[in-house]
Amino acid sequence: MPHPVSTLLVFLLLCTASYAYGQELQNQKPNILLIIADDLSKTLPLYGDSTITTPGMDGLAEDGVVFERAYCTASSCTPSRASILTGKYPHQLAEGGNLHGTLHLKHENYARILAENGYRVGLEGKGWGPGNFQKGGYQENPAGKSYPSFENFMQDQPNDTPFCFWLGSYDPHRPYNPSLKESLGIDSMKVKVPAWLPDSNVVREDFLDYYAESKRFDQTIEKAIALLKAKGVYDKTLIVITSDNGMPFPRVKANAYDRSTNIPLIMRWGRHFKGRRTSEMVSLVDLAPTFLSAAGIAVPKSMEGQSLLSLLETGKSKHPRAEIFSERERHAYVRADNLGYPMRAIRTARFLYINNLRPDRWPAGDPENRESNRFFGDIDDGDTKKLLLENRDDPAYEKLRLWNLDKRAAEELYDLQKDPDQLKNLAKDSGYAKVRQELASRLMKWRKDTKDTVNDTEEPFDHYPFYGKIPKRP
Repeated sequence: MPHPVSTLLVFLLLCTASYAYGQELQNQKPNILLIIADDLSKTLPLYGDSTITTPGMDGLAEDGVVFERAYCTASSCTPSRASILTGKYPHQLAEGGNLHGTLHLKHENYARILAENGYRVGLEGKGWGPGNFQKGGYQENPAGKSYPSFENFMQDQPNDTPFCFWLGSYDPHRPYNPSLKESLGIDSMKVKVPAWLPDSNVVREDFLDYYAESKRFDQTIEKAIALLKAKGVYDKTLIVITSDNGMPFPRVKANAYDRSTNIPLIMRWGRHFKGRRTSEMVSLVDLAPTFLSAAGIAVPKSMEGQSLLSLLETGKSKHPRAEIFSERERHAYVRADNLGYPMRAIRTARFLYINNLRPDRWPAGDPENRESNRFFGDIDDGDTKKLLLENRDDPAYEKLRLWNLDKRAAEELYDLQKDPDQLKNLAKDSGYAKVRQELASRLMKWRKDTKDTVNDTEEPFDHYPFYGKIPKRP
């Protein structure tokens, strides 16, 4: 029979070892790898779309956390990526709120903070942008020093130094290479076309091009994971998979609907997280505070986001969100005098309310020919857009034109339980008057709390410099 003292000693040793291991996990600064797509919606097996296979993402999800309701702050590359870096909303970033703008050094940036605290920081591919970061005082991209590849960066990675790397894919951004989809071997008739687009083979083929690049993005993930494992740092790395905004199709990118802002988000960090799905609402503005908290660094008070570590580790958030806010300022140079189309939106568990601050303007851009992007230039050029334009005077396309091209009401309200595609505007429905009023009030409170200066007459984002190609009138 074991001696009581011996049993006690063994128990104490096990407790000490367990505590020490727990402290080691707490004190260890993780590597941070952000793998970000360019215009990817939740058109993935993890979210119920089985058109393609994505073993890279699926593998991470097995012992990581899959977010059902993660949202970007703006469905436009530059402001969305700026929010990820700064933990702020686009309207708080001045020129940083516009596509082809700049990002000022005065805004706290998680990549810079990590570098100041001993991290080696790097970037492959598309980081912050498009825009001119030099105008904001940066000498290199705000996401980090650019490297030819993640593999090149890792060749010189010291064993005793944590790293933070931004792996920015250009997939599935347009333009597409039509030959790429041949490798998928998928019949276009299997593609489900969204209700607001023409159900034609032209559109289905266009979607297959998008899916082919989405598949290539997953292959980028697989390659990065294989490298982490080969270097022995897979379980020591906080891996985040996401996208800057939704897919480059009409009524998606550069809008405030669910397909525009509800993006994929997967996180994995060794033994810290258990494989699970969460339906809690989170924003990409939360990534910067999460990265800093994981590294044991105080989160600047200027950041609007909140750390997701509690949610990731325990399955419960300390401060669960009741709503998500998104917005849009000027996207491309597609209106006379370089005007934008400001939007503000609040999304709750059931409703989406959008305030179009300048309903007198065309949401997709002016309907006239320009050198750059031509008609309705806030919609990326492609076969689907071309089909819509070729048939916009066809009576059979009346609803499609209304949803994708026409001017919009100042207020939009959608009941997501009854109308998940957000096609029936209830803003003037008396049965939803109280809902509309409440959401409008909550949206206005958030705007005041975050010092949003845009209103019906003042739109500073119209006057900020545009650092992209300025189109000429024909």
